[in-house]
Amino acid sequence: MDTSDPRIQFDDQGVCEYCNNFKTTIAPSWDTGVQGAAALARMAEQIKADTQGKDFDAIIGLSGGLDSSYAAYVAVKKMGLRPLLFHVDAGWNTDQAVGNIEKLVDGLGVDLYTEVINWEEMKDLQVAFLKSGIPDQDIPQDTAFFSALYQFARKNKIKHVITGSNYSTECCREPEEWGGYPGIDKILIDDIHGRFGNRRLTTFPIKDILVYKIYYQKILGMKVHYPLNHVPYVKKDAEDELERLFGWQRFQHKHHESRFTRFYEDYWMPRKFGYHKRRAHFSSLIMTGQMTREAALERISRPEMDEHFLQQEFEYVAHKLDLTMPELQAIFDAPNKTFHDYKNKRWVIGLGAKVLSVLGLEKRLFR
Repeated sequence: MDTSDPRIQFDDQGVCEYCNNFKTTIAPSWDTGVQGAAALARMAEQIKADTQGKDFDAIIGLSGGLDSSYAAYVAVKKMGLRPLLFHVDAGWNTDQAVGNIEKLVDGLGVDLYTEVINWEEMKDLQVAFLKSGIPDQDIPQDTAFFSALYQFARKNKIKHVITGSNYSTECCREPEEWGGYPGIDKILIDDIHGRFGNRRLTTFPIKDILVYKIYYQKILGMKVHYPLNHVPYVKKDAEDELERLFGWQRFQHKHHESRFTRFYEDYWMPRKFGYHKRRAHFSSLIMTGQMTREAALERISRPEMDEHFLQQEFEYVAHKLDLTMPELQAIFDAPNKTFHDYKNKRWVIGLGAKVLSVLGLEKRLFR
């Protein structure tokens, strides 16, 4: 991490707050040995006891990427659960992601439900966000993924959600200036779409963070579980295991299961804003002993994808969003903005995050 995170702080020894937070807050209470195995067993027992007689024990959002794929594997093979795998098709799946999903469904012997987002509405919201000029261009996709899952779970009375979120590959959280906006903010989405959108979002799923964090979880009793924090989860080993067992194919980098996210993180954000999310991704691997700092610096010194490929992706994204190349380039060249330029309730979300940190429910550095 460097000062492209504008609020980063270093101590007298030159150690940044992400490393210090990992050492003092995450590492002391993170166990993937005997205690972790016991915690995983308790989690499985509690879920099973709560779901007797039901078709499914839990729901798992599956993208085809590593974290969600391994979470599905752990849930079935290590916890003995009967999960429903839930995939949201927002129009940007890579063939590799689709193949991985099919292999896991067949190999694990579980059911899959796929929700397809209305493409015209998805496209309109994504173009609106591009025109807004803010860094976080994955808000439309993330909103569709999380909202559709929680909406489906509530409708079908599934109370347990298993997520692939974890400390091993995600202990360094991206700062919000880099597009790490903390949750689904319906006020922000509505304002941006109201200014730049061209059609009504009649079917697009939008569940505000306060709905799924407070109403769904605290009032309706929906529970979110993080099994990957209780098992030895090493990125390369997990990739090797999934490949050996299911023929699962690894990606070049995190989030490359979505063609838009790959383009946004590898082209749009570094070149328009100067932010490299790989810094946070690699920092997590460094802190958890899976990558050396030297290897990370060498890799960050060059683009993840070659220039010819990135230019082809620019053309592909423009065409898929019904924009001409000059139109997308004009959006790229327009002044940069932040979420502060639009209506939002960031202060409410921030207050909630502080409460979770104080209660020990959120251990990653949040800001």
